Amino acid sequence: MMKNKIYTLVVALVLYSIGSTAQEIKKSDTVRVNQYGQEVGWLSLNGESQEGILKFTSDDKSYSLWFDNRVQFDGAFFSNDVYNPIGNGASIRRARFGIKAIMWTNWYGEIDLDFSGSAVELKDAYVKYTFDSGDFNIKAGHFKESFGMETTTTSRYLTFIERALSSKLDPSRTLGIQVNHWADKYILAAGVHFNTIGDLEEVTFSQAANKDFGVDEGYSLTGRAVFKPIYDNEKVLHLGVVGSYRTPKTDSEVIGAYRFSTRAISSINRRKYIDTDDILNVDHNTMLGFELAGAYKGLMFQSEYKTVDVYRKGELSTMNINGYYVQAAYLLFGGKYNYNGAEGEFTRIERGKKYGDLEVALKYDFVDANDAKAGIYGGSAEAYTVGLNYHFNPNVKFMVNYVYNNNDRYANGKGKLFVGHDAAGNLTKDPVKVVETKGNAGDDFGMLAFRVEVDF
Repeated sequence: MMKNKIYTLVVALVLYSIGSTAQEIKKSDTVRVNQYGQEVGWLSLNGESQEGILKFTSDDKSYSLWFDNRVQFDGAFFSNDVYNPIGNGASIRRARFGIKAIMWTNWYGEIDLDFSGSAVELKDAYVKYTFDSGDFNIKAGHFKESFGMETTTTSRYLTFIERALSSKLDPSRTLGIQVNHWADKYILAAGVHFNTIGDLEEVTFSQAANKDFGVDEGYSLTGRAVFKPIYDNEKVLHLGVVGSYRTPKTDSEVIGAYRFSTRAISSINRRKYIDTDDILNVDHNTMLGFELAGAYKGLMFQSEYKTVDVYRKGELSTMNINGYYVQAAYLLFGGKYNYNGAEGEFTRIERGKKYGDLEVALKYDFVDANDAKAGIYGGSAEAYTVGLNYHFNPNVKFMVNYVYNNNDRYANGKGKLFVGHDAAGNLTKDPVKVVETKGNAGDDFGMLAFRVEVDF
């Protein structure tokens, strides 16, 4: 009798154990426990390569995660007939690592870092919510303000190795909140923005201004409107206007100041020929820009004009800086230019041949940071560029640019660079003492640049 009871108990324990194990197995199929000991829902992800981009997506399409990486290897050679010698060289222009994700269908998150120059710099870091209508979203974090067609275009799809001189007038990535709405015929964007946090030095300046002086970090209101009277699979006509109202930010070294400076369309030549130095006692800036662009199959053109007015306190005169560029390109092997109707910019080309496509491009750009009325002479410059790009596949391209830079006598890099000769025949950095005639003063030079790029 005792044996039967023991046997019955053992059987019961075994059956209970089996039942418990089955329940645990069943539970483990539907529930996961994260690193914090919390039960979480889960989805299986399907991995695939989308033309070289590794992407994972759930069966119901509610979740996706993918990598967005980029390496650009650049080099440049400069003419030697210059007042200020320029060293040839090579560099990693960009080494980007980005992770992007769509969550719960409507939510999007992104973080993008750059490792070039042996330093880590934060680029994009933001969250975005897209409404069910699919034509309206709002995003918050660190991202590019909606100003400047060339500036907002990702560097992976630029037609030339470097952006135009005048595009350096555009604001870039800042902290902010922005709303976007688009339709077949138009795009609207508006945002409020604050400091940039991409660079350690800029962050340090902002934190010091807060800690030591209790200064507001400033803000900007930026908006963009684009009209697309022609837009289909083969052709597009883009008309845009952008504007921004900006108070002084604290991410610069001098509080309450504005400074415009730019290099001569090169990351290898580190000299900034155009430089207004710090314009002090700034109350606010206003910026206005116009965009005209279009494409028909393998032919594309793009142009922008922009102007900045720097309003200073008291009786000080307003300072004006302006510039523009025009460019055109053609795909020789029958390819086609693609336009992003939601963002208002050209995106990756469609190659005409399986083995690639050859793109030829021309560009002229100009910037003027001289204002006699305001008594500020930061210099002016123009640049002529001829580009030849070979697109091997969706991920790899090779670019060659020849650029001729023409700087005026005031483009002396805050008084650090020679811009001509004085009456005694000696090199001088003082534009007033230069004896060369108009158009001959200033450091002018040609450069041959190349880029090897891979996007993955």
